[in-house]
Amino acid sequence: MLDTLETLCCLAGVTGGEEEVRDYILERVMPYADEVRTDPMGNLLVFKKGAVAPAKRVMLSAHMDEVGLIVTSITDDGYLCFSQAGGIDRRVLMGKRVFVGPDRLPGVIGVKAMHLTTAEQRKDLPEMKQMYIDIGADSRRQAEALVSVGDLCSFDETIVRFGDGFIKAKAIDDRTGCAVMVELIEGELPCDCWFAFTVQEEVGTRGATVAARSVSPDVALVLESTTAADIPAAVGPDQVCKVGGGIVIPFMDRGTIYNRELFKLLTRLADENGIPWQTKTMIAGGTDGSAIQRSGTGAAVAAVSVAVRNIHSPASVAKIRECEDQKRLAELFLAEMAK
Repeated sequence: MLDTLETLCCLAGVTGGEEEVRDYILERVMPYADEVRTDPMGNLLVFKKGAVAPAKRVMLSAHMDEVGLIVTSITDDGYLCFSQAGGIDRRVLMGKRVFVGPDRLPGVIGVKAMHLTTAEQRKDLPEMKQMYIDIGADSRRQAEALVSVGDLCSFDETIVRFGDGFIKAKAIDDRTGCAVMVELIEGELPCDCWFAFTVQEEVGTRGATVAARSVSPDVALVLESTTAADIPAAVGPDQVCKVGGGIVIPFMDRGTIYNRELFKLLTRLADENGIPWQTKTMIAGGTDGSAIQRSGTGAAVAAVSVAVRNIHSPASVAKIRECEDQKRLAELFLAEMAK
């Protein structure tokens, strides 16, 4: 599981440019799948037969895309101006290493040096329009030979295992869900199941809208990552959830009120099988569940998430055990669907 997750986190899949991630997943699952299709939106839909055909059509979903940047213009001096692709806090950007475009051209995000700013200016966080990507070009012409407006930029993919079972990487959101689904497809399933590897979740659950219409599930489980604010500056409910506090089973977020019976089922399965779990103490964020729930004639939707500290940044942090527990609970969920 961990090797699959690390491989997926290293791949570039900024929202709207998920091809590298999809190609890897497709290569992994093709020998095990009974049906595979890629829709015009770019979603990868995989069907695998299990031991039984359940009364309800079951779908598991995880999104392939990650947050990143997109080149919007090139200056006369050869610097790249950019905007965000997905929700990014600009505080995490300054000084970060990125890779630009399909050729993975290395670059560094810069801003005016502190020594050249006034005391008043240093009180404010620079706007994204005041930052630039330096690719080592001396002119617009030199930069345009290497980069095009519209190129996507992914963060440095360096992965670190540290401390007591922690992992730091970009794109843990939501490569952990993708890793779980890949490994489930490669194993034996208790029931028939569709697996939706979706695109463009980070810009409004766009891929899931199309995927859900195509599959028309009755029941769906979204495998996600979610925001943990378990840092010294936050106390009590403001922490939302904790890395190391167990997998996260949400009852509601800004886009979805999760099915109550499925919520009870998941929490019971976790309790009965010794899987530590928690729920979120703040109504925040959203998942592909919002699109799946409302598609077609509707679906009963639940979610199982991994708590991630510093989410939507190059230094996302998760607990390895909780990524593995996400897979365990998904397996137990499918076994229940087979009954």
